[in-house]
Amino acid sequence: MKKTCDDWMRHLPVGKFGPHLFPEFEKRAKAVSAEIFRVKTPSEASEVVCNLARFTNAKKVVSVAGPLQEAAGIDGALRAAGIEVFNDPVDIATHAATADIGLSGVEFGIAETGSVCQDGYAIESRLVSTLPPLHVAFLDSNLIVPGIIEAFETISRVFDRGYISFITGPSRTADIERVLTIGVHGPSRFVIVAVDDRRQEGGKAS
Repeated sequence: MKKTCDDWMRHLPVGKFGPHLFPEFEKRAKAVSAEIFRVKTPSEASEVVCNLARFTNAKKVVSVAGPLQEAAGIDGALRAAGIEVFNDPVDIATHAATADIGLSGVEFGIAETGSVCQDGYAIESRLVSTLPPLHVAFLDSNLIVPGIIEAFETISRVFDRGYISFITGPSRTADIERVLTIGVHGPSRFVIVAVDDRRQEGGKAS
């Protein structure tokens, strides 16, 4: 999968990010209707996703692989539960519009707004985060910057060409008579699974 940057963590502003910012990030994210599950390990993240799939009666999932998802073995766990999972770019393009859940990773969170930054250079990343009614994003809870200034400082260090997304809660609009409507232009639910330790049990790095 093409990315604007393969190692975003290396470009985060030194001394200006960390897990101490997570409580503020969580507060702001929940204020814009994002749902947050903070877990310690990738395996726990896999349990969260499988539970979401079960509770929503999901039959089809489109998934863009990332370090946290791979460490958790999420695609395999969903398939073992009898759910169709499509992670090939061509299959994602074919099935994203009819999938129940889209899975993707994000690069870092922004405490000031409760947003996450997604490297959307690959079109499949954009498809899984915009077309299914439920988007589940995997975030390393250690990678939180204070605000928009630090976010753009990071992006300026890596961006040459591509596509960067800021995702702040589920899709919402108030274009019609200024009545707020959720899910018109994108997912009606946005779930962030924040993982404290990106290593899989046994010490294997993701």
